[in-house]
Amino acid sequence: MRIASITAGAGRMYCGSCLRDNILAKSLMDAGHEVLLIPTYTPTRTDEENVSRGRLFLGGINIYLQQHFGIFRRTPKLLDRLLDSKPLLKLVTRLGISVDPADLGKLAVAMLEGANGPLGKEIRRLARFLSENVAPEIVTIPNSLLIALAPAIKEELDVPVACTLQGEELFLDGLTEPFHGRAIRIIREQAKHIDAFIAVSHFGARHMADILDIPPDRIHVVPLGISFDGFAAAEIRRQDPFTIGYLARIAPEKGLHLLCDAYRVLRSRSGGPDSRLWAAGYRPPEHKPYLEEILRKLQDWGHLDHFRYHGELNRLQKLQYLGRLSVFSVPASFDDPKGLFLLEAMAAGIPVVQPRRGAFTEVVEKTGGGILVEPDNPDALAQGLLDIMRNPDKRNELSEKAFRGVREHYNLAQMTDKAAEVFQTIIDSKNT
Repeated sequence: MRIASITAGAGRMYCGSCLRDNILAKSLMDAGHEVLLIPTYTPTRTDEENVSRGRLFLGGINIYLQQHFGIFRRTPKLLDRLLDSKPLLKLVTRLGISVDPADLGKLAVAMLEGANGPLGKEIRRLARFLSENVAPEIVTIPNSLLIALAPAIKEELDVPVACTLQGEELFLDGLTEPFHGRAIRIIREQAKHIDAFIAVSHFGARHMADILDIPPDRIHVVPLGISFDGFAAAEIRRQDPFTIGYLARIAPEKGLHLLCDAYRVLRSRSGGPDSRLWAAGYRPPEHKPYLEEILRKLQDWGHLDHFRYHGELNRLQKLQYLGRLSVFSVPASFDDPKGLFLLEAMAAGIPVVQPRRGAFTEVVEKTGGGILVEPDNPDALAQGLLDIMRNPDKRNELSEKAFRGVREHYNLAQMTDKAAEVFQTIIDSKNT
């Protein structure tokens, strides 16, 4: 198959969707398919080999200027290419640009308005590039926020378009009115141009079917898969002190504050071996006060010496970090449809304690590698962590199940084969 896969960069951040799009594209290439992974917004940042190639489209600088200033909708190609240059975009993203949806409602709607909206020049440019330089059999777009690409692509190429659903509902929920309502309405209207939707979890498929009013039979589930390269074999974990780990974006919706509240409860109840709490992950500029408030509370509780923030980690640092944990938890306060961080923790043989919500439930139940607790409840979370802390045999059993379960149910080959099957089905349907 010849596949044009569009992916959306997230600036300086290691983004779960970028990681998924990149590793899937590479694996499809390794399986013999022709895949061009095309970055949009900003260059993608991955912790494995980055296989995105060629030009970047819908560059963040260009779409910002064209959305705000009409003159930039008529600028020459040479200037547009300069503004889309990867070195310039990387320089700008180092300044720490906010991606808070509360600030980006107008721009999100402009993108959804498609070829007839203020960003039409950029959307048509991408569609022409695909037609003149790639000639794919199928085009995939990374999320429903870019769904307006579909009609422009079909006008130029007349090929099927698949849309992945992988967590954009968090962004949509963060939009203020009137942008939230307009965005949902436009996505629902544009859904008719999509030949198939692809969800990364069964929960995500059900959830987005409700939000976007998509018939369930139009959504294919292709569960996440990860590469296990570099992950050590499962082993009995006897770290001293007992180390609770968090690895995700430092943001309120990911629940680090809930984990700290649970740690306070755990310390008051443990009466046993010492423990510590570690956190790692990208901290967006707008969430600096959030982390500072967490540190202040930990100091007030007398637990600041037990906490360490490791910052953002590259792949080698991530593997080393995971290898030193006893248990893992990211108690998100929203219904996460992915949970990529759970797969990585389990790949290192680390049991998890997670709220019973979103895709967490299916990941933990399918692998058997953790404990599910009541959402948004620090007491319940603390008890789950204590159960693992106080029972070494249970910890070792869950560790073994996590290690084996993630390899059985969430391996890269399965994701690749399922994605290829869905793509081929869409192509065949188009050609009959």
